[in-house]
Amino acid sequence: MGLRGKGSMLESGRHPFWLGMTISIASIFLVVVYVLYFSPCDFLSPELCRSRSLISGISAPVIPERVFTDDEIAARAVAKDILSRPWNERRPPVSKIAFMFMTPGPLPFESIWHEFFKGHDGFITVYVHASENGSFGWKSPYFIGREIPSNKVYGGRIDTLDEERLLLAHALLDPANMFLVLLSESCIPLYDFNYVYTYVMNAETSFVDSFEDPGPQGRGRYLDQMRPEISPEDWRKGAQWIAVHRKHALIIMLDHVYYNKVKNFCKPGVEQENFNCVPHEHYIPTFLHIIDPTGTANRSLTYADWSEGKRQPRSFGKDDLTPHEIMKMQVIDTVTHKTSENPAVVERTACMWDGKQHPCYLFARKFKPDALEVLEEMLPNIIRSTA
Repeated sequence: MGLRGKGSMLESGRHPFWLGMTISIASIFLVVVYVLYFSPCDFLSPELCRSRSLISGISAPVIPERVFTDDEIAARAVAKDILSRPWNERRPPVSKIAFMFMTPGPLPFESIWHEFFKGHDGFITVYVHASENGSFGWKSPYFIGREIPSNKVYGGRIDTLDEERLLLAHALLDPANMFLVLLSESCIPLYDFNYVYTYVMNAETSFVDSFEDPGPQGRGRYLDQMRPEISPEDWRKGAQWIAVHRKHALIIMLDHVYYNKVKNFCKPGVEQENFNCVPHEHYIPTFLHIIDPTGTANRSLTYADWSEGKRQPRSFGKDDLTPHEIMKMQVIDTVTHKTSENPAVVERTACMWDGKQHPCYLFARKFKPDALEVLEEMLPNIIRSTA
């Protein structure tokens, strides 16, 4: 009887022991799960919990910021100073638009541009880069004597970009040029001068086509040798037909750090996968994205029809043009970007101006010379002064 009583006492003592062991094991399990899958800092005060190392003893990895090179620091200092200046307060009495034409020779639409410029002499400056030097026999006084010293341009090479920068340099010599527009010989205006002037002079951004394309015609042209100054995440693509505020033109001209990276590695034949890299499609979009990512509208002011899916946009000859065709270009108020990956990704963005959605394009290309007579007859009746 005593033994039975003693055994009962032993058996009854085992229950608290095993219960305690079970609770301890469960508690350890819960702590491990908590540390692995939840943040203790959600419940502890900031003073007690600076990182997960409080419990786990392992600090969260810290990703160090990239150290800029000396040349980058100098370039960014200059750019920051230029971009921080109150340009609206320092405008000259009369602000002008610099119209910069890149053309192989004479302008086939000289007469159309003459009508566009007529009556606005004090508000424009014209510059012509003609890669085929010679006598052009200008008829319009707006073009006479406006050629700049030019070199032969070969498409897809760095010299195209160099000549664009040369045009910018000449335009910047006139302190009254506050907005600089790059155009080709195949461009025409879609609106009258007053509307164009109001549009660009009151814009809060420059107009540079700049988008991220993960496909072979975008990221596929990037080379790792462009690091550290240009990362693949910063690599952008866009049309060369820019319209930029004077401050952006200045920093483009002053830059040599990012320009040299593109010059050295974005060119035909560097590497097999990069054989078709075109500098003038990448440098300015990438550079301004790095230096002033919110300072551009990520779109061009010059329309081109890429619907045919070819390496060049659709060309408009005399048989392709109707008033309806031009009017369709005038009312486009959404810009479309299509990547070169397979399947392609299409992105559409509303064109904003003064806080409202407005037409995207002030100019259009690509028109064949034989369209001149049709355009001369058509444009006076449909060119628009209001959106």
